[in-house]
Amino acid sequence: MPQEPLTIEDIAGLQNGERILRLKGPILISNLFDFQAKVRANQSEKLILDLTEVSYVDSAGIGALVGAYVTHHKDGRSLALVGVSDRLRHALQVTHVEHFFRFFPSVSDAQSAVA
Repeated sequence: MPQEPLTIEDIAGLQNGERILRLKGPILISNLFDFQAKVRANQSEKLILDLTEVSYVDSAGIGALVGAYVTHHKDGRSLALVGVSDRLRHALQVTHVEHFFRFFPSVSDAQSAVA
């Protein structure tokens, strides 16, 4: 599982100012730099991270998710997490960072909420 690569699909959202990053694979210290670069380069008002196919996240990956939240929140932009597995949700709870995020079951749910 952790040996899988992390792939990131960068998709324009349906609404102006909306981006979707669809991640597939684990988010690990060894592969999160591309993810961090895409988040930092993103200037859209609304960013949706589709984590439906994220199989595992280590502590550095959780740190990268918190970093994405901080980057967007301080600029008044929104960040939504989609398709978070029970395993990832538990890791966010245990590390006491779950309250930073807005969770949605699907991309369309997140798009409706951040509209």
